[in-house]
Amino acid sequence: MAVQPVDLTGGESVYCINQAQLARAFELADADGEGGPRIRAALAELEQGLSRNERAALAFVLIDRLLRTAQGR
Repeated sequence: MAVQPVDLTGGESVYCINQAQLARAFELADADGEGGPRIRAALAELEQGLSRNERAALAFVLIDRLLRTAQGR
C-alpha cells in the first residue's frame, strides 16, 4: 500500500517564515564557508535516507525546536 503525501498547504497557519529569512537560509546553505558544506552534506544525506513525508515532519520539528529554544521554553 502506497503512503499518501502529507498535505503541507492546508490547515491553520502555525509558523511564518518571511522571504528575508528564507533568502538568508539559502545564502548560508550555498556559502563556501564552514556552514555551507555541512548543511549541503546533511541535506544530501537526509534527502537520500528519508521519504518526503519524513523530511516534512523533520522540517516542522526542527522549526518548532528552534522556536522553543529562542523563546526559552
